[in-house]
Amino acid sequence: MAKNIYQEKIEDFYSKNKRMPTYSEMMGLFNFKSKNAVFRVVEKLIDAGLVSKDHLGRLIPSETFAENITSIPMLGFVTAGFPATVEEELAETINLDNLLVKNKASTFMLEVDGDSMTDAHIEKGDMVLVEKANVAKDMQIVIAEVDGEFTMKYFRKEGNKVWLQPANKNYKSIYPAQSLNVIAILKAVIRKY
Repeated sequence: MAKNIYQEKIEDFYSKNKRMPTYSEMMGLFNFKSKNAVFRVVEKLIDAGLVSKDHLGRLIPSETFAENITSIPMLGFVTAGFPATVEEELAETINLDNLLVKNKASTFMLEVDGDSMTDAHIEKGDMVLVEKANVAKDMQIVIAEVDGEFTMKYFRKEGNKVWLQPANKNYKSIYPAQSLNVIAILKAVIRKY
């Protein structure tokens, strides 16, 4: 089913409000004068498998609906070298949740404060997507607890020796006096411009 204007308006409302609109709100969204007209639109969306109702009769998004919200079009490649012509072609859609989040229950985001990871292209104000873990490989970027304080650095391991290494020459490596525990591993960096 091709997207219709009602589906687009509901998706836009859901993206902004993180919930489905009420019938009264849909009257305003669709410029309808009656809830009966909204009811007919909702029935079509239910029949198409885009929404359903919970045990209280409220609208809830289907998996297809949620997929539409978190998917964005993948149009091809762009050259980062010499300029070249690019033909726009809808190759597929990419679901950001599927691309970035492998285990939703153990994934969370943090905002970066500080500049000790700038040479790893992680700046103050960036958002980092991390996945809970208690072990890491050498040179993975981790969130770690070292001697009771938390930080983001490269995890370093040589034999039985472990430490945290910054990605900024103005900072020194951190060697634990008592404890070093990996809390999470970096999965993605998000920067808004």
